[in-house]
Amino acid sequence: MNATSPKAVRLYDTTLRDGTQGEGFQLSLLDKLRIAERLDVFGVDYIEGGWPGSNPKDVEFFQEAKKLTLKHAKLAAFGSTRRADTPVAEDAQVKLLLAAETPVVTIFGKSWALHVTEVLRTTVEENRAMIRETVAYLKQHGREVIYDAEHFFDGYKDSPEHALAALSAAAEGGADCLVLCDTNGGTLPSEVMEICAAVMAHLPGAAVGIHTHNDCELAVANAIAAVKAGAVQVQGTINGYGERTGNCNLTSVIPILQLKMGLPVVPELEKLRELSYFVDDVSNNPHFARAAFVGRTAFAHKGGMHVNAVQKLARSYEHIVPETVGNEQNILVSELSGQSNILIKAEQLGIPLEKGSAEAKAVLQRVKELENEGYAFEAAGGSLELLIRRELGNYRKPFDLKEFHTSYRQYRDGHEPVCEATVKIHVNDVPEYTVAEGQGVVNALDVALRRALRPFYPEIERVSLVDYKVRIIDGHDATAAKTRVLIVSSDGEENWGTVGVSENIIEASWIALVDGIDLFLQRARG
Repeated sequence: MNATSPKAVRLYDTTLRDGTQGEGFQLSLLDKLRIAERLDVFGVDYIEGGWPGSNPKDVEFFQEAKKLTLKHAKLAAFGSTRRADTPVAEDAQVKLLLAAETPVVTIFGKSWALHVTEVLRTTVEENRAMIRETVAYLKQHGREVIYDAEHFFDGYKDSPEHALAALSAAAEGGADCLVLCDTNGGTLPSEVMEICAAVMAHLPGAAVGIHTHNDCELAVANAIAAVKAGAVQVQGTINGYGERTGNCNLTSVIPILQLKMGLPVVPELEKLRELSYFVDDVSNNPHFARAAFVGRTAFAHKGGMHVNAVQKLARSYEHIVPETVGNEQNILVSELSGQSNILIKAEQLGIPLEKGSAEAKAVLQRVKELENEGYAFEAAGGSLELLIRRELGNYRKPFDLKEFHTSYRQYRDGHEPVCEATVKIHVNDVPEYTVAEGQGVVNALDVALRRALRPFYPEIERVSLVDYKVRIIDGHDATAAKTRVLIVSSDGEENWGTVGVSENIIEASWIALVDGIDLFLQRARG
């Protein structure tokens, strides 16, 4: 393969093209340029920018991409072979690939006889000529050419002779890398290894890559199987975005290659989680908490025995050091917790707590009682911190609630609905009574409470509500079911979660809301 990098396996990212074919994953022109720059800094070898001519955004992307100063990665334009019965020099799509002026061009061609005869409606001979001539033409124009053998594994299982002959056509044209694609995502790792071995025996010395889809939840496993068989390039997307169930997830493949197989592929693996979150944030998608290596729960420990063991020796329940991929250990507290969970949490909060002490037992007992009522502290560390402070007597109540009231008025005359809340509190025996309107009852309560507290605690101006989630517990009780509300608050530097539970959604929201402000005041006032 033509490249200056000494790496045994090179990374080919197709987030900007294949990833955008996934449902719910859209990128603006600026988004694509930002992700391309971040991928380059991270150390990806190839960045597939899109298909020139397929849409105006991709045309503009390649124009703007010429202004990028990529320090490591090579930018690739993606397209297909020439059309059947069309001279390659006259094919409009091939012209657009050259006009993109990228150092690398990736084209795909048909490896499955079914597609040749039923989709392209041409002959096997013409299909091979389309592959061979397009690769050769692009090579004549000085491009590094990567050939994606579409549906290769299905084609091989249907007819090894046809699939290998189509692949040979790309090699004869001078392709720098022959990428075997599991386009339908239905191949097993054992089949991938066997077929990759057959390809390498058929084309000794050829650089072979792998492009897998995740329809059987095997895209990563299949990519690793191909590397074990000798593949030197792995294609995929950040966080596994892509059509249907997605593509091979590079955020899983990269640490497996580097940490498990001893194949260095990126210079700073510890920035992997940051890259994963960046792509999610730019595309406006939620982070997948259970993602391997980079997910919030990837190194989370909940069971008491597990936590006790991890506290003594982390690798007893962690297959890698979390920090090597930019993650961290997370000790969860729940009804499954033992004292170790509580002790670690207290230590993180800077609160001294001894194992076996009456205080530790009291905190643990209170956690289990509340979780039995429907509370969940895994994402509500703020409420847990308050609970520990209260149980240990390390807590000063910032205000006393006397009453609150909410109302929602719907008018028949076209007047906008009105949500209103009143709050009556005492701060150091000084009464404060406020009324506020809002966009919904919770917002009205939030505004009214802040208005009441502001004269005593002006610093609450720094606190904002950044997330609000509602979960129905025991749904068989229908509208009488308990409701769990999770609120995430922020002071601009740090986020914290608080939780409230009640049969009344307004009360549950109030509990979580008050905890969020209460915790901020506890910390702000020492």
